[in-house]
Parts: sequence; structure tokens; C-alpha cells
Amino acid sequence: MSAIAEYLENISSTAATAEPHLYPINVATYHRMGEIGIWAKGERTELIDARIMTMAPIGSEHADWVDRLNQFFVKTVPEDITVRIQNPVHLDEYNEPQPDIALLRPREQPYREAHPHAEDVLLIIEVADTSLNYDRHVKVPLYARYGIVEVWLLDIRGNRLEIYQEPHEESYRIMLKPRRNERITPMKLATIGIDLSNFR
Repeated sequence: MSAIAEYLENISSTAATAEPHLYPINVATYHRMGEIGIWAKGERTELIDARIMTMAPIGSEHADWVDRLNQFFVKTVPEDITVRIQNPVHLDEYNEPQPDIALLRPREQPYREAHPHAEDVLLIIEVADTSLNYDRHVKVPLYARYGIVEVWLLDIRGNRLEIYQEPHEESYRIMLKPRRNERITPMKLATIGIDLSNFR
């Protein structure tokens, strides 16, 4: 159980408290807040452990990396794989992150009818600039908690890629740091090979 979830559980079991406490926001309320225009135009948010997180504006280098990775995967993955860019993944009632890139398996129910769930995700990629600590210490453990099989964290400033595999509780058993001249393959897309030297 995460520290936030444990805190929520403790305060919910208390009949009355004089201390201020966190009001948990669920996905339905979060969506309603968006529909009535709570946030400024263009403001980016995501729901993490019942909290509304404001995301930093997208810089040009971050945007360029997402664009190039999107173009690569759209051209490379099988046609029935969905490449989703900066859109929600519904994990549970209190968690709906918006990863930079999510590769999604085919399913009978179209994604236009419902956001993907953890079991639909083949790979998540987070492109990190100013958000590196948040992505590494909040979002990667969140993805592990819900069994996302593989996460790539691209550290722009550090010029390196971190690959997380085999989720266990709130961490991953395997963490790889491939060199920039290596060729890598997503676990669930064995036919896809990526030459990292082509991404500079």
C-alpha cells in the first residue's frame, strides 16, 4: 500500500478529526471538474492516488522526442497495436495517469468507448525533462503497482534510457540502462528492434 493510500485509509476510519485532511478525488469527479472548466485552457493534469497533479508545460525538446518516438512506433508496430500519445490510462477509481506514450494491445471493445486499463498496456514510455524525479519516484512505482509489464523512462537531460521490467508491488525487479549504441526490444513486441544510435 502506498503512503498516500495508507493515509487515506487511516483518516477514513476516524469518525471525527480536528486536523485538516486530504479529500480523495475519484475519476468520475475528476472528469466532471474538467467538463465544467475548472482548469485554465491548455492546463495539463492527471489523477494520481486521488490527487490532481498539474503537469509542467511541454518544452520543445520534450515535444520533439515524443513526436519522433510516435512516428517510429506508428511505422513499426503491427497495425492492430494502438499508439496512444499523452492520453489517459485508467488504473482504478483514483488513478488515471497520462503517459507520454502507451502501446496498447488489440481488444474487442474499441478504445473510443473506454480508456485502456493496465491489462491493455504493452509498454509505457515517459519522456522526462523537468519531471524526472516525479516520473521516476511517483509514476514508475504506480505503474508497477498495477502490473504494467514494462516502462521506459527517457531522461533527456541525462541523455539516457531506463528500462523497467517485471513489476512487483511498487517496484520492478529488473532495471536496465542500455548504452546509446545498443539495440533494444520491448518485452511484449519481440518483432520490434530499436537501434538507440538512431535517436539522438
